Amino acid sequence: MEDELQPRIKAVIGLGNPGRDLAATRHNLGFEVVDFLAGEAKFVAGKGSYYRCDTQVSSSDVVLLKPTTYMNRSGVAIAEFAGSEGLTPQELLVIADDFNLPLGRIRLRQSGSDGGHNGLASIIFHLASEDFPRLRMGIGPVPEGHPAEEFVLEPFAEGELETARDMVARAADAVKVWLADGYERAATQFNPEGSKDRAVDDN
Repeated sequence: MEDELQPRIKAVIGLGNPGRDLAATRHNLGFEVVDFLAGEAKFVAGKGSYYRCDTQVSSSDVVLLKPTTYMNRSGVAIAEFAGSEGLTPQELLVIADDFNLPLGRIRLRQSGSDGGHNGLASIIFHLASEDFPRLRMGIGPVPEGHPAEEFVLEPFAEGELETARDMVARAADAVKVWLADGYERAATQFNPEGSKDRAVDDN
């Protein structure tokens, strides 16, 4: 059963950058998860700066969304979509990479700050709210002396690929559990050490 008093998730939004040259980079994990969830279902151009896929995940009708604005302006597309669909921030589940988390770790939260992520910062600005659910996917740590803005736009190293692929599949499973059984169950199952809200990951 879904959490009492928590609005039902109606859209799952993967963050990333459009274009083949950026498709396999660390910053595009959000796109990879919504593609995984879509399966054989197709994305089509929306009525704004995004592609959408109307489908069912865990027996829930949801829209899978991929903004086409580039990461730093993700909030523009998401505000367009939310406004046209009449959705509140609490009904949007956003999936993003996070260099503050170690590679392979995922973290679910119901709200929070941008944690230094430009895509999340854009969403917070354009929705005028931090109160939207999010699933963060670890890509860290950033190597010492390596600019973070370059690191996120690079592909995974060969030795990281298997961990990254496993993380995408696990993130998709976390979304399915969240949609079917609510945040509490998903956070207990997928957050580090089964914690729903560990302060150490509050970036």
